[in-house]
Amino acid sequence: MQDENKQLIQRLGKRIYDLRKSRNLTRDNFCYKNYLDPSNLAKYEKGLVEPKYTTLVKIAKAFDMTISELLDF
Repeated sequence: MQDENKQLIQRLGKRIYDLRKSRNLTRDNFCYKNYLDPSNLAKYEKGLVEPKYTTLVKIAKAFDMTISELLDF
């Protein structure tokens, strides 16, 4: 079960990274505009840390999408 969770967290991180890059946003720029910590975002994107629900809400909103759309990978 832990391996499945780890894989999901890594896929989510890649999804966030790919969305940010597709919009040509630097990590600092993205975080500054959306009140996120750049060091935490780096951990999310690398799949090292699972974001809290409230953070997922912020990230989804920043990409102008729902959480369901963000998690559609």
